[in-house]
Amino acid sequence: MDTDGGNLLARGRVATRLPAQDLERARRFYSEKLGLEPVDERPGGLLYRCGGTEFAVFRSAGASPGTFTQMGWQVDDVEAVVSELRRRGVAFEVVDLPGLRTEGGIAEIEGNYPSKGARGERAAWFRDSEGNLLGIGEPVA
Repeated sequence: MDTDGGNLLARGRVATRLPAQDLERARRFYSEKLGLEPVDERPGGLLYRCGGTEFAVFRSAGASPGTFTQMGWQVDDVEAVVSELRRRGVAFEVVDLPGLRTEGGIAEIEGNYPSKGARGERAAWFRDSEGNLLGIGEPVA
């Protein structure tokens, strides 16, 4: 038996779980605003697939604090995605912090996650109907 938990987890698939106080409201948001439909659903949750990965929105009495990015998408053209989502009624966060400021909803971020092999990232954030903070990022080579 493998007693190294790290090896056991390294073979597992990772999936995000986002809480929803109102699952039907969340379903409408993900469908109408993001153009996503669940690939599976149960009485307590909805499962979505994007780019070979999965995330679930589950019924919860708890609410997200929305103080940090809970899930993000990596895209090829952040401006095009932001423009389309705005057209669908998504409101983007305004960030004005030392070293991190959005202009037109998009921030230029120096540095990047080491595995992406980029020098930076262009990013935008929005909240879903349940207050979960979601991000969109485009690596900058």
